[in-house]
Amino acid sequence: MGLKDLLVYVDQSDRARVRLQLAIDLARRHDSTLTGLFVRTPNPEQLEKRKAAELGLASAGQVQRLDRDIEHSMDECARRLESELRRLGREHGLQVEWRSMQGPLAMIAPQQARYHDLCVLGHEAGPDRATSDYSFTEHMLFVTGRPVLLVPPGWAASHLGRHVAIAWNSSRAAARALSDAMALIERAERTTVLSINPAEFIERRGAPPVTQLLEHLQRHGARVDTLTLEPVPPAQIARTLQSKAAENGADVLVAGAFAHPRLWEKFFGGVTAELLDHTLMPLLMSH
Repeated sequence: MGLKDLLVYVDQSDRARVRLQLAIDLARRHDSTLTGLFVRTPNPEQLEKRKAAELGLASAGQVQRLDRDIEHSMDECARRLESELRRLGREHGLQVEWRSMQGPLAMIAPQQARYHDLCVLGHEAGPDRATSDYSFTEHMLFVTGRPVLLVPPGWAASHLGRHVAIAWNSSRAAARALSDAMALIERAERTTVLSINPAEFIERRGAPPVTQLLEHLQRHGARVDTLTLEPVPPAQIARTLQSKAAENGADVLVAGAFAHPRLWEKFFGGVTAELLDHTLMPLLMSH
């Protein structure tokens, strides 16, 4: 299955245009239709202003003016992003679509993502796991049933998917992510398989050696090599995966996510949680 129908979620953040440009690059190389999704929802700063106005006993008229300002800001942001999407589509000869929708973000975005091959999202990583609440990107990862590509705010590269790194430990989650990323891998200029602590994660399970995975990928036309990383302490696995992938020139890391983050923490040292909390490069994840 090719990446023929891509979705990029854009919002009022400064990084939305960067995600849009990265998604355009991906769509161009895969000859994909790209849909931009904008959900009309106030950003945290706007919500904080409205809350402050209510707590400060602002008049009804003042609150209404603030609401109008927020609506106007969302309108202007949507207009700029739609214009940018259509301009880039014309520039690269791509079919693009624009959807501006109203309603609960946590409901609309997953529903839209299920009708596309891949969803490109921004990802604000954060180490605070004092509560069981999921962030928006975590929610998308665990409820869409589709792979998601998370782009951290600090990522400066202008392309995605030219050099793919694969975090491989022979688990079900890793295999699912690999399958979901196959269309990306088949078009990549280079693919690197990162095998972390194979004696613990592969050999102990009686799984085939990594060389068998390389043969599988080569049958799909991948130009692939492998890098074995050991010994890596469990607490350092997520950072090591990303740092080594970046050092080798990869622009996206493919990684599986366990079905329940807390369970992953219990058995695997929190690799999924660490990847989400300390995202250093784009991650293609599925579960």
